[in-house]
Amino acid sequence: MAEHDVTQISVGGHRVGIIGLKPVLEAVAREFAGRPDEEVMVELKNRLGKSNYIAPSAEPAYKTAFFREYKKFNGEPVPDDSSGPLQIRVLGPGCPSCDKLEHDLMAVMAELDISADLDHVRDVKEIACYGVMGNPALVINGKVVAVGRVPSKNQLKEWLKAVSKK
Repeated sequence: MAEHDVTQISVGGHRVGIIGLKPVLEAVAREFAGRPDEEVMVELKNRLGKSNYIAPSAEPAYKTAFFREYKKFNGEPVPDDSSGPLQIRVLGPGCPSCDKLEHDLMAVMAELDISADLDHVRDVKEIACYGVMGNPALVINGKVVAVGRVPSKNQLKEWLKAVSKK
């Protein structure tokens, strides 16, 4: 059943599984188009709160995260959640080059002992939000750093060292 699908999203820098996110995003996008952002945020939290436990102290972080997912769903560009660990996104449908980039990143992260939130984004609509026209693409902390190629492991090391020092 689709309403029981669990989608991983970033809430306050932590990966959290949300039950029924897609059907709620579809319904709110249809019913609340053009409404003020705060109304949309409250509605998303109310609807998703029926299937997901949201601690009262965490409500602001969840509202922000749900709204970020709503904007992505509508094809609007949004920055990654920078309140937590390093955010790395491999963008691509899962072709051999995309998979190689993901594996190379894991190897480099292990070698450098760097912790990061690594996600392979395969959804075409979400990839389009980044404005890239080639596969694979690499996004580090919301910034597109490579498109249409698999960077060398040395290049990946340089980029990860640079952002992990910040």
